[in-house]
Amino acid sequence: MSADRALEELARSSERLREEPLTSESVFKGKLLDVRRDTVRLPGGGTATREYIMHPGASMIVPMLPDGQVVLLRQYRYPMHKAFIEFPAGKIDAGESPLATAQRELTEETGYRAGKWTELTTIHNAIGYANERIVLFLAEGLERGEQQLDDNEFVEVFTAPLADLMDWIARGEVTDVKTVIGAFFVKELGVR
Repeated sequence: MSADRALEELARSSERLREEPLTSESVFKGKLLDVRRDTVRLPGGGTATREYIMHPGASMIVPMLPDGQVVLLRQYRYPMHKAFIEFPAGKIDAGESPLATAQRELTEETGYRAGKWTELTTIHNAIGYANERIVLFLAEGLERGEQQLDDNEFVEVFTAPLADLMDWIARGEVTDVKTVIGAFFVKELGVR
């Protein structure tokens, strides 16, 4: 079966599996997240409850220096109660494109600006309970500038060879999913 025919079949099976929303309510609405509870009609005719989080989406940046090193952050993530190593990323503001978000976040969090931007892919990191999408970008032609952190934002910026990052991932020391996917993506592309 050709790739195009396989994709057509996947689209048809997706429609057969569709759950129709019957009711929807907001359980909690915060500054970032909207927690929803819906009742849906299942493909077989029954009903079920679906609880999920509405998220505005985000952009993540793989900042690549000419020598093959990547720019990384160390940032405390309260839900996990520890600091994580990750690529710069941020929430897409209302009316903002994913690229504009990536450009803004790179400068704010690291101080770098990029001369070349490449959209790598879009990931959905929590499909079982959230609609969040993260658009991944490669940023090259970096020029160092001043960080522009928000008042409530505390990050440490450092650089490391991509090979070291891959080793940290293999050892379970870097577990942030968007960073893991971004690292594998640029490694597979052979970016340097």
